[in-house]
Amino acid sequence: MQKLFPSAEAALDGLLKDDMLIAAGGFGLCGIPERLLGAIQASGVKNLTFASNNAGIDNEGIGKLLRSKQVKKMISSYVGENKEFERQYLSGELEVEFCPQGTLAERMRAGGAGIPGFYTKTGVGTQVAEGKEVKQFDKGDGPEDFILEKGIFADLSIVKAWKADETGNLMFRKTARNFNQPAATCGKVCVAEVEEIVPVGSLDPDCIHLPGVFINRMVVGAPYDKKIEFVTTREREEA
Repeated sequence: MQKLFPSAEAALDGLLKDDMLIAAGGFGLCGIPERLLGAIQASGVKNLTFASNNAGIDNEGIGKLLRSKQVKKMISSYVGENKEFERQYLSGELEVEFCPQGTLAERMRAGGAGIPGFYTKTGVGTQVAEGKEVKQFDKGDGPEDFILEKGIFADLSIVKAWKADETGNLMFRKTARNFNQPAATCGKVCVAEVEEIVPVGSLDPDCIHLPGVFINRMVVGAPYDKKIEFVTTREREEA
């Protein structure tokens, strides 16, 4: 099966439609599938729901799609550094489902494993628990409340990897591994953009973070410019 496509647009051909739920990897601006996000923006699809740790920053990452009004809902943990997100949320233009970071990762992992729901203590007694089933379990120290969280089953997963072989076995680099791995597994179809493609057998099996069975299509997105969410500097001290 040929998985490598010549461009992000080609890799997404036939997969995009309005009202999709898309699981996107990345952590802040680290490891985001920026070429694929750019191609989604260019396609013009709208009313999208994104499950992603973050919403990018103004005009970067998912922030591009917020700016072009193609996103109707975000399922996210962290949405700082994005003024357009803030404006749309406060004006009622954007629906937001805040989800604790670990819970969001587990919801993606659960979806990828075919698990429709799980119970967790995270969020008990807070707004996170509103409208969700609460059940008591005894782990040995007496009954405690747990809330039911639903697994995420996305129409499409988009992720970014550091290296891949020709069959789609992926390696993520450092922080990029946080959400790319679970996000890749929970979609009906997964498209990965990678920095480098190597021959089959080049990757140490112990270093493969995600087996190629989860990857349907790939595109090489390099070269990349390293972007910084929030630049802080200090004045140079006198020698």
